[in-house]
Amino acid sequence: MNVAVRSHATTRQASEHFDVLIVGAGISGIGSAYHLTKQLPGTSFVILETQATFGGTWITHRYPGIRSDSDLHTFGYRFKPWVGPPIATAEEILAYMNEVIEDNDLARHIRYGHKINSASWSSEQNLWTIEAVTTDTGEPKTFTANFLWMCQGYYRHSEGYTPEWKGMDRYKGRIVHPQTWPDDLDLSGKKVVVIGSGATAATLVPNIADACAHVTMLQRSPTYFRLGRNAIEIAEELRRLQVDEEWIHEIVRRKILFEQDAFTKLCVAKPEQVKKELIGQISAVLGPDYDVETHFTPSYRPWRQRIAFVPDADLFKGIAGGKASVVTDEIECFVENGIQLKSGKLLEADVIVTATGFNLAALGDIAFEIDGRPLAFGDTVTYRGMMFTGVPNMVWVFGYFRASWTLRVDLVADFVCRLLGHMKDKGAKKVEVKLRPEDHNMPILPWIDPENFNPGYLMRNMDLLPKRGDKPEWQHSQDYWTEKDEIPKTNLDDKAFVYG
Repeated sequence: MNVAVRSHATTRQASEHFDVLIVGAGISGIGSAYHLTKQLPGTSFVILETQATFGGTWITHRYPGIRSDSDLHTFGYRFKPWVGPPIATAEEILAYMNEVIEDNDLARHIRYGHKINSASWSSEQNLWTIEAVTTDTGEPKTFTANFLWMCQGYYRHSEGYTPEWKGMDRYKGRIVHPQTWPDDLDLSGKKVVVIGSGATAATLVPNIADACAHVTMLQRSPTYFRLGRNAIEIAEELRRLQVDEEWIHEIVRRKILFEQDAFTKLCVAKPEQVKKELIGQISAVLGPDYDVETHFTPSYRPWRQRIAFVPDADLFKGIAGGKASVVTDEIECFVENGIQLKSGKLLEADVIVTATGFNLAALGDIAFEIDGRPLAFGDTVTYRGMMFTGVPNMVWVFGYFRASWTLRVDLVADFVCRLLGHMKDKGAKKVEVKLRPEDHNMPILPWIDPENFNPGYLMRNMDLLPKRGDKPEWQHSQDYWTEKDEIPKTNLDDKAFVYG
């Protein structure tokens, strides 16, 4: 690796060459770029970002009150202390990312407004060719790279998932998705229905409750939530003692991760106990007369879907105060003035917000080819959720569901930098993963076990994702507490790695 940037003449236009091409300038891409500059200085790289600025999720989503549902001591990078409240707004997260970019001179590596259409690998040249267009002028751009680092996330940023309900064309009000929240939406005096019960709905409802006449959260089935102060006592105490922020960051991260590990294990070992505690928190806010059994008692065990943290119980305080309400029912159809429910009840609405999730886009809607053949990503088998059989010189960052996404950004970055250094030491131009002889009878299974974790956006499109095996190295275990020890010990000369 470590080749200077240069231009190639192609039949279409000049192309720029880099050692590494990073796709996406969100939380994953910026973190990966930082580690590349620190661990492999002198490596030439570029970050291609479709949007006009950095931020990914935090710039795409603009709905009122957008905030993290993970604490920022673990969602923040390990190398940069987080000094604000643990649950942070998009604005605070973007400011934090901007400091990382400025402090480490990363801006010069980022090309904004570059939409990638295709990526093709040539084994003859050991090279990726990336075809992109600029979003403002449509000008084609060609890049070549030795290594491709996919940091674009897993969902389509341009549009969220909205089911097709009967009668939507009859509805006279406005239908909006939080992912594409319109700037001109005025909720003053309006009756609003938010369809959904995940983190987005739980954030949105209390943040628009004061602006509209009334907001109703309509859910098909209940979700688990955790309640607590938007503060961490040990961090506050350490600051009072004037402890260095880097120490505080590391201490608080370790404490939170220790507690998350214990909680995750308890969810499996004693699900009924955890269920009782989580629902008990809600009952304490809503009072003994509220029907918690119907509206906030899920049918599944805790952590089979993501548990959103509700800071300072704002969602439930809004419900208790009468500004918001919850209806648990199914949609029969949309009507002119709202939603007809299967129970026969009519929910009147001037505005309907479909907080119904993401559209999965496993490889950023980029057309991939390997030696002239289209890549069927769903036919590959994943190596620890990072590399894929038959796909050379590429790593994908896919974070955690039960822990902060960024924890895996740091882990994968360490792995990639070690792998690139190992390739240089071996004089290898190519690496791909391959099932070993001892893996030939291994069961090939879906990306994730639905008994373990089953959010709708994954279940709807599981066929788009790679397969997994039943051995730890051939799956994304979603277990940070095991991976933090296993991934750094990966034997890069294992038979699973084929160099060329």
